[in-house]
Amino acid sequence: MNLLFLTSQVPYPPRQGGALRAWGMISALVRRHTVTILSFHDAAGVPPLPPDFGDISLDVVPEPPPRPLSRRLRDLLFSRQPDMALRLESPLFRQRLAERLAAQPFDAVHIEGIEMALFLDVLEQARPHPLMIFDDFNCEFLLQKRAFLTDLRHPARWHGALYSLVQWRRLRWYEAEICRRADCVIAVSEADAAALRSLVLDLRPTVVPNGVDVSAYDPRIPPAPGMGKNALVFTGKMDFRPNVDAVLWFAEEVLPRIRGQVPDARFWVVGQRPHPRLAALRKDPAITLTGYVEDTRPYIAGATVYVAPLRIGGGTRLKLLEAMAMERAVVSTRLGAEGYEVRDGRELLLADDAEAFAAAVVSLLRDPARRTTIGRAARRFVEDHYDWSVLAPRVEALYRDL
Repeated sequence: MNLLFLTSQVPYPPRQGGALRAWGMISALVRRHTVTILSFHDAAGVPPLPPDFGDISLDVVPEPPPRPLSRRLRDLLFSRQPDMALRLESPLFRQRLAERLAAQPFDAVHIEGIEMALFLDVLEQARPHPLMIFDDFNCEFLLQKRAFLTDLRHPARWHGALYSLVQWRRLRWYEAEICRRADCVIAVSEADAAALRSLVLDLRPTVVPNGVDVSAYDPRIPPAPGMGKNALVFTGKMDFRPNVDAVLWFAEEVLPRIRGQVPDARFWVVGQRPHPRLAALRKDPAITLTGYVEDTRPYIAGATVYVAPLRIGGGTRLKLLEAMAMERAVVSTRLGAEGYEVRDGRELLLADDAEAFAAAVVSLLRDPARRTTIGRAARRFVEDHYDWSVLAPRVEALYRDL
């Protein structure tokens, strides 16, 4: 099969959610198929793909500049389109995609994430017509609905709630329209598939969960220096709203309860572009914001307990799989673990309010043997269900009707 992937960023090296998912899928499929990646890239330049990786090629287009605030406000007031349909508009990308489709026939085109769906019209005009597969990383309208309901409870965040309300309404019809136009839709969980079916009643999404290359997450990777014996770690892109909310809630409501019982516990927030809302956390000596790091795995390796205090979002969280693959004991909210068939007390601990979350973390900090048992069970769980060697056949099944 000749496959084309449209990605919002060069997926190698895979350092965050969308890139991790796209690269995991590509690296499994390229063993049996020919793969071309057409992607945006930023000013940092284009990293080379790994050598001897199979029949794969990369074509890139510069990422369009951010829309100025005045343009975003105008779009918010006068456009029906959600922000995610506007951020990556690029005549150059459209031209390059059309040239690629004219130069060689592709059997299937993977649209990786809702931000790339604005190029569906170019695919629809192609002859011969490729199979158009929309990989919906998150059920985006559901994410904005949850953000709205969360912010609505806090008057200081009502401006954010208003923004999410507008985006939720716009994403409902936009996401539904994409699903109708695509030949196949991939959802990352049964919950997301059900949410998409609520928009398009006859839709039959294929569930392909997020996955990881388990071999890349060796529990023996040395920890990052200086983390200490009671390190609590969260990883993620730190200008992403659900991550910002998770870190603030944990730092303000959960961490003080933990440190009341384990005074030397420290919270490590590992991820690029920390949002200005997190700036005040730098004053707390018990909290470290690393900013961008080349590799998150040493920080995960240094986690005595990995925490996922997420209260907003959709889809499934790759950060959980990464931590579990590295045999870390994890405490997560139920929403943070949504989409994974994990068992509370077996592969991780689940807690939703601040007091219960703190108690779960403290129980693991005080019980090394239990941390080891849970960590090993977690890695076996990921090996059995979420390694890309297990998940790739679900994707390939979509091609069989060609």
